[in-house]
Amino acid sequence: MADNLHGRNTGGLFGCAACPPAQANSHTPRVQTADSRVHQRYGGNVRDDRAGALRRPIATSSRVDEITDRLITAIAIGEYLPGARLPSERALAESLGVGRMTVRAALSRLVERGLLETQRGREGGSFVREQWPTSSSASVHRTLSARWDSIRDTSEALSRLYGVISGAAAENRSDGDVEVMHDRLEKFRHAASGLPSQKADELLHLAIIDAAGSATLREVIIELESRISIAAPAHLWGSPEGMRTMEARALVDHINLVQAISCGNALEASAIGREHAKIDLELLEAALAQSALSQSALSQSALSQSALVQSALSQSAPAQSVAAQSVPSQSAP
Repeated sequence: MADNLHGRNTGGLFGCAACPPAQANSHTPRVQTADSRVHQRYGGNVRDDRAGALRRPIATSSRVDEITDRLITAIAIGEYLPGARLPSERALAESLGVGRMTVRAALSRLVERGLLETQRGREGGSFVREQWPTSSSASVHRTLSARWDSIRDTSEALSRLYGVISGAAAENRSDGDVEVMHDRLEKFRHAASGLPSQKADELLHLAIIDAAGSATLREVIIELESRISIAAPAHLWGSPEGMRTMEARALVDHINLVQAISCGNALEASAIGREHAKIDLELLEAALAQSALSQSALSQSALSQSALVQSALSQSAPAQSVAAQSVPSQSAP
């Protein structure tokens, strides 16, 4: 299918022979943060009700500890890949619902652990150095396991909504939308693995969302995505071990989805979009399992070391006793 997307006689720009002509679409979605829209509409008393998934605080830990865990997790699960620059302290504080001093303290801890490096100057900031060392597993497990029900619920809602948006894109796309989607599909196809591929994926998804022609759907999907990923609308990209496999799967989904939207096949586009969006939850499930396995291995290692120490102590005790008994007593002169 990939080889037939371009260069054949089509019934519309980048369409298919059986496609209806694309509708004129002059929509221009508003660019505004989800937090500012919600606070303008409902006031400032909404965060506790909508803080679900990875933004929900853990009551038993300090705020600095919690934000440290959250940022370590964001890097480990691929919200921010090696080489990526994290948002500013102010942007992170707003996204996470904490003060800048809390974010600054957490970032300092990540620098000390070698996960981040800081660069000064206009192009400076905090950049990811290492994605998932063994020392990150405890933080990942605490962050994901404590919020898992909310993560799963939000992810399932996202999957359904992506189906709706993909179907709407097939119904409402313009010739210009189709051209943009095919251009961004080709950029994703040729992007290098990792950060370049993640960025190309983000731009393609935004093109599909814009093709749906609904500012409200755009607003809702970005708000839900921000509950899962600090880096939204960028998607989490998983651990390095399975990254290339995931990218190959995503490419197939993208090819089929863009083709269905271009042809105006709303039912097929909806089904593909809904299944494609499940990748995020699968990556989170894999991260939770990996962190649990790492924690179990560390526990077993600690138990083994403790047993060895106890064994060494028990063996040395009789030897010390024998040595003590073999020392002749000396009588006073």
